[in-house]
Amino acid sequence: QVQLVESGGGLVQPGGSLGLSCAASGTILRINTMGWYRQAPGKEREWVATIFIDGGRTIYADSVKGRFTISRDNAKNTVYLQMDSLKAEDTALYYCNAAILRRGATSPYRYWGQGTQVTVSS
Repeated sequence: QVQLVESGGGLVQPGGSLGLSCAASGTILRINTMGWYRQAPGKEREWVATIFIDGGRTIYADSVKGRFTISRDNAKNTVYLQMDSLKAEDTALYYCNAAILRRGATSPYRYWGQGTQVTVSS
């Protein structure tokens, strides 16, 4: 069993900053990637950022590039999302995801956290 738990969501004013964290636990052999998605009411889930665990390569959606930073702590199986210069349109439920190879499995499987709410409002 693998579990992803997000934390760090909350209310922040426009222009402010917020940091999110997601920790993976369970019978993990290897994590290939971890990342973040978000979903605002009435919209489809949107990809935000991904980090490759082996090597640390990062990729970002254009909407957050230059404002958000994804990072990881491999020893803790944790991914972070530092969000700066937040805008109202960043308001969403943010989901952590990870492509994880479990012990005994033949291929990775994508896992999702339950989400943490980020609200940007004055």
